[in-house]
Amino acid sequence: MAVFSRSSLLKGFRILCLAIIWVLLAATPVLAQDSAVNYTYADLARQDFSHRSLVKGVFAAADLRYANFEQSDLSYTILTEATLLHTNLRGANLTASLMDRVTLDFADLREAILVEAIATRTRFYDADITGADFTDAVLDPYQIKLMCERASGVNPVTGVVTRDSLGCP
Repeated sequence: MAVFSRSSLLKGFRILCLAIIWVLLAATPVLAQDSAVNYTYADLARQDFSHRSLVKGVFAAADLRYANFEQSDLSYTILTEATLLHTNLRGANLTASLMDRVTLDFADLREAILVEAIATRTRFYDADITGADFTDAVLDPYQIKLMCERASGVNPVTGVVTRDSLGCP
């Protein structure tokens, strides 16, 4: 029969408590990630996300045609390969969002904030960019050229002129 001293029991209890704390601390980032929305490959056409906080949300390869994101906070979101044809992004905050290979044809980007967004291989054909702020955004030169042809306005939140944010001549 094994006999345990009080000090060895106390030492074992401390180790057990530290192990439990370590497991709980390791799980914290997972719990934080669970609070962000993840709509990867989702069919969200015509959905209303207006006036919502969707910070760090994931909409990768999602169908967002005719969706409404007016005045929503989409900062730090992932929109890679998403389809946003005719989507309402008026006044949306897309700061530091990843928008690689996104289709924004005919989208309403009036007064949107795309500061530091990465929008490589992204199309903005016939998108309304009046008052949008693209400061420090990574965009394809051809798309910048096309947008400069119709860029106008001043972003009401940042005070930046759209043409200046695109580096238009």
